[in-house]
Amino acid sequence: MKMLVRFFVAIMQKYLPDAFLFAVLLTFVAFLAALGLTDKGPLEIINSWGNGLWGILGFAMQMILIVVTGHTMAISRPVKSLLGTLASIPKTPAGAGMLCAFVAGICSWINWGFGLIVAALLARELARRIKGLDYGYIVAAGYGGFIVWHGGLSGSIPLAVASAGHLVEKLTGIIPTTETIFHPANLIISGAMILSLPITFKLICPTGDDVHVVDQALLVDPEEIKEPKVKTLAEKVEYSRLITLILGLMGVVYLVRYFYANGAMNLSLNIVIFVFMWLGIILHGTPIAYMRAVNEAIKGAGGIAVQFPLYGGIQGILIGTGLAGIIAQWFISFSTVTTFPFFTYIAGGIINFFVPSGGGQWVVQGPINIPAGMELGVNPAKVAMSIAYGDQWTNMIQPFWALPLLGIAKLGAKDIMGYCVMVLIVTGVIMGAGLLLIPWN
Repeated sequence: MKMLVRFFVAIMQKYLPDAFLFAVLLTFVAFLAALGLTDKGPLEIINSWGNGLWGILGFAMQMILIVVTGHTMAISRPVKSLLGTLASIPKTPAGAGMLCAFVAGICSWINWGFGLIVAALLARELARRIKGLDYGYIVAAGYGGFIVWHGGLSGSIPLAVASAGHLVEKLTGIIPTTETIFHPANLIISGAMILSLPITFKLICPTGDDVHVVDQALLVDPEEIKEPKVKTLAEKVEYSRLITLILGLMGVVYLVRYFYANGAMNLSLNIVIFVFMWLGIILHGTPIAYMRAVNEAIKGAGGIAVQFPLYGGIQGILIGTGLAGIIAQWFISFSTVTTFPFFTYIAGGIINFFVPSGGGQWVVQGPINIPAGMELGVNPAKVAMSIAYGDQWTNMIQPFWALPLLGIAKLGAKDIMGYCVMVLIVTGVIMGAGLLLIPWN
């Protein structure tokens, strides 16, 4: 496996472009595919692309806030101390990779935004402490945990079909999470992947000349600025712990009421951001300390701000021209009742390159694959999860979702994707075999 991962690391380092250029190239591929496979002309395709550019603008802002608030919280003194305690457990590079992958997998299953941030922060702390640890490897271990997100508590598709008014409700009715997230088949598949992650990263841990030790400058947090002994009125307000306490208390009261009304595991993306922001405010102690940390953290969010509109445009092409439907229908054409979930999963993996959003993928595949599966006699809950698995599978070689983690780690996609190919292979087998062999009644 080390020879194989060495090959993939070399390939990715040599040929994988910057994440921004990757999005640009995917835009061109989507345009040419739509031109060749649909009846739309160039101007119609460009119109679909332009209409989609700002379709995920709100989501882009959420992702920027995930990076900024998570990073800001991480560089507070209490969180650095907590991460340091956890990072002190492993003593070897392989042990660090195993711990990071396992923790990231558990956290991503609970909530994908939470998992990405925890993974990035833990990877940074491990890189500070473990001698001979390859930085790209440990950040990849953190991102590898993301492979289980769509079968977890924040999975877009299983939560969508459990809600009234979803796209195919007239055909399927409400599909409760007991038939998707908490179905024994999904728990077995997700559990097997989480357990496979530490083993995989132990086997592929680089040694000797393959190790690229981190530039410690990437891990330097801003120095704490001492409070002036004599303060002006403005500075008294800026350094006021009372203001922070009152604001923090307001946030705590809101969160207690929210979780009491909605349940402790109801972690929407906005609530995750809210938690990160208010914890950061409280942990930094004063308003000025928090804002200085924000100014440092926001440096890692630039790539997200630019790339999200490009993926919105790609999604516009696939949906607006019907290209995504053509891809899905092609796989349906040669499927049987046994193989239909598997080929739905493969199709989902391909479409995910161009529409790397769980909600967007459901809009593309749900109305096509659910009716086709029901005609064959396939459980619609299984079809929905097949789409979800395809979506999460190729995230391992699609840098879109790595952007928040990379922003905090201060790395590029090519630095981690060679290792992530191995996660793609191992977990791809687990998901494919699970869909073919495990009953979903």
